Amino acid sequence: MANHTTPWPAIGEKALVRRLLIAVSLGFLTLFLFLPLVTVFAEALRNGAGAYIASFNDQAALAAIKLTLLVTAISLPLNLVFGLAAAWAIAKFEFRGKHLLITLIDLPFAVSPVISGLIYVLLYGMHGWLGPWLTEHDIQIIFAVPGIVLATIFVTFPFVAREVIPLMQEQGTEEEQAAMMLGAGGWQTFFRVTLPNVKWAVLYGVILCNARAMGEFGAVSVVSGHIRGKTNTMSLHVEILYNEYNFVAAFAVASLLALLALVTLALKSLIEWRSRTAQHSPFVPTSSEEESA
Repeated sequence: MANHTTPWPAIGEKALVRRLLIAVSLGFLTLFLFLPLVTVFAEALRNGAGAYIASFNDQAALAAIKLTLLVTAISLPLNLVFGLAAAWAIAKFEFRGKHLLITLIDLPFAVSPVISGLIYVLLYGMHGWLGPWLTEHDIQIIFAVPGIVLATIFVTFPFVAREVIPLMQEQGTEEEQAAMMLGAGGWQTFFRVTLPNVKWAVLYGVILCNARAMGEFGAVSVVSGHIRGKTNTMSLHVEILYNEYNFVAAFAVASLLALLALVTLALKSLIEWRSRTAQHSPFVPTSSEEESA
């Protein structure tokens, strides 16, 4: 019997070709990913650890960090609710306008973030469609935190839905129908059957959404007004510091964003590993067995 423990190559190319492809890939990653990342940390620490830490003692930097965390904390739960609701509706039900909803979910991927920011300016700006009414009621959205939150939600809302929809569609509706026949209600079916089956995709989408929300620049730049200490997120604060030739402080804040990106990458890899482990697990306990355990 043939031994199948050794994986066969995907294609029968010569070793030289395979090595060349690997070298090109590694060279590309080194040139466009690793070197810029190393440069960020090298420039941030150019004047020593003391100057690096002092960059975060600035009130404007602390305000930018707090605002970034606040905007992310608001946009993440809203995108999570929308993503789950949209995925559940698209994957489990048939209704008129379903394809239109799928197209609208993909809209932020096709529209430039700058354009999305301008859309909110046209809607909520002082001279926009709703501007006079907002001014009359002393409500400020553009050049304030609400505008930043709205712009961030717009550019990040597809991530959870786009990760969950394909998995829900692949799983079908058989388990939900069986739960309903056993007397489970709609919410019980969702929380005890549907959601556990897609939990890894949900976490994956949340992590991607979090990374994009923290690093968003284009849409936020349009609606923020660049008010230092008030409406500057971390990415906008980096731009201001760099334009002021304060390179150490600029790269220090940029390094914090890079660290957050690396943490996101690590969490992403962990979730992918846990997802593969769960899929290949030889024994997956049912809910009744979990309760008895």
